[in-house]
Amino acid sequence: MGSTPRGNSAFRDKALLRDALAIGAAAGVIGLSFGAIAVADGLPVWVPVLMSLLVFAGGSQFLAVAFMTTSPVAAVLGGLLVNARHLPFGLAVGGSVGDTLPARLLGSHVLIDESTAFALAQPDPARGRRAFWAVGAAIFLTWNIGTVVGALLGGAVGDPAVYGLDAAFPAGLLALLMASLKDRPTRYAALAGAAIAVLTTPLLPAGLPVLVALAGVGAALLIPTPRPRTDAPAADPERETV
Repeated sequence: MGSTPRGNSAFRDKALLRDALAIGAAAGVIGLSFGAIAVADGLPVWVPVLMSLLVFAGGSQFLAVAFMTTSPVAAVLGGLLVNARHLPFGLAVGGSVGDTLPARLLGSHVLIDESTAFALAQPDPARGRRAFWAVGAAIFLTWNIGTVVGALLGGAVGDPAVYGLDAAFPAGLLALLMASLKDRPTRYAALAGAAIAVLTTPLLPAGLPVLVALAGVGAALLIPTPRPRTDAPAADPERETV
């Protein structure tokens, strides 16, 4: 493989930074909503702020706030179930996090849907690592700032779903994954997983349909894929010209 020109590499890094800041801005708005909802549910300001710093998992944090005042045990168990999806995430992007123990410990804290998707969408491992850290750091920063501001403002913060910002993350992840869907086994697995998630959403608690959707990987193993033909006729030596 040839080396990437310095100018092209710099351009791609600027584009990566732009994308990381864009999705980070959307995360900040969702963080505003989280901080406001937590305070409105009767929690002191320091609880959502500390939760965003130490837990840093949007779905689990919203779920925990919903159960915190009624059943702390349910809040913890629900958060563990929702975050169980990070186990396959870690296996997928282990090489993008780093080789040292401090890097892996810190990387596990910013191992979220967006940083995983951005890292896997990159064409080479070096840029995958930059993408993982850029997106993880951007969202960690904006999410925590948004949580603090939302908790302080309380009810003055509106629901981001009203502005359509709740669709920013699914749209961004879908755009990143589109290139991978050109591969037939991956396409089968994604479609089967999506169908499983949709069908089980009315039946299972929040977060579990995503885990059950991992069964869609079996579709890539069960459905045969065509193999390239190797029985092409050999060239006729009498027709070869010197």
